Amino acid sequence: MKLSKRVQACELSPMRKFHPFAVEAQAKGRKIYHLNIGQPDIATPEVYFDAVRNFASPVLAYAESPGVPSYLAAVQAYYDRLGAHYDESEILATTGGSEALSILMQCILDPGSEVLIPEPFYPNYATFICAAFGSIRPIPTSPEEGYHYADRALIEPLINENTRAILITNPSNPTGVILTAEERQMLLELAREHDLYLICDEVYREFTYNGEGLVTMGAMEDPGENLVIVDSISKRFSACGARIGCLISRNKALMAEALKFCQARLSVATLDQLAAAALYTVDKSYFEEVREEYKRRRDTMMRKLKAIPNVTCETPDGAFYLMAALPVDDADKFQQWLLTDFEDHGETVMFSPGHSFYATPGKGVNEVRIAYVLKESDLSRAIDLLALGIEAYQKIM
Repeated sequence: MKLSKRVQACELSPMRKFHPFAVEAQAKGRKIYHLNIGQPDIATPEVYFDAVRNFASPVLAYAESPGVPSYLAAVQAYYDRLGAHYDESEILATTGGSEALSILMQCILDPGSEVLIPEPFYPNYATFICAAFGSIRPIPTSPEEGYHYADRALIEPLINENTRAILITNPSNPTGVILTAEERQMLLELAREHDLYLICDEVYREFTYNGEGLVTMGAMEDPGENLVIVDSISKRFSACGARIGCLISRNKALMAEALKFCQARLSVATLDQLAAAALYTVDKSYFEEVREEYKRRRDTMMRKLKAIPNVTCETPDGAFYLMAALPVDDADKFQQWLLTDFEDHGETVMFSPGHSFYATPGKGVNEVRIAYVLKESDLSRAIDLLALGIEAYQKIM
């Protein structure tokens, strides 16, 4: 029986594709330090679980397709506090930020359509775009220049008759790059001038270490109909398993079309939406404490990485990831070897190999994404294991 060319063009997630090797390593008794997946170990606020425990309806019914009113109101109030007002009709609940992106691509892409994305990028973007018959036109960056991309002279020549959107993550997954106010304004103006969607994945908004504080593109002066925001509670509240996100735009035509997909999937999980609404009542001190914790982890990780010979990386300003170029021939081969052949005192480490974060063939082969989501002592040990692994691997490379 046949499979679609679209699905065969998609790749496995680089964050998860080595899972079978990890299972085998664990079966041998090895402990693995996971730097491959952005799963925070920060405690989810208790109000989430309180809302679940206090749910008293005798029937767990379908939610409204656009979203539970209390969740939509909570998101609306959150953006109001950031200086970005959206009507509830301009917010759609989704199953995490992933479904928001999937629905969006189905709405805006045709066969042959292109989306401009700075690389390296979150690899699942490629899957959503491919599934909608589109393709990625990468905005090139380099580790030596800190993966900065917001340069009009770099981006504008890439726009052509097939371009439908510019997609960015701010702060960036996987690089931790944060856009300045001037860069945000430039991107919005560029989208307006070329009649493009500017899609901003802002799920890491709370995690900034450059002193700027919380910023949303929605708070810019007159963002208009070009701007689309993708958001989620997953990282903000360390609630990845809840799978609650949203799609936000003042583009009424776009949101009317997106509603078709929301109705087709019936609804987002009712109970999780109700609990997600409760999360938005958390005091800002929660975020301050979490931000400081991640900043300490970032600083520990950078200190350890800088001590490894011939590793190229820049200190990230946001999110909880970084990209690093390692002195190895192939990060995929290196990762598999770490799980099958390497251990130090019964321990090894996982990261995400970098080539899947690129659309340009041959790029990122020796790069990795590291998620600094472990407590400092574990993170320190994980980078020590990486250093030991590089040293041992270079002898057989």
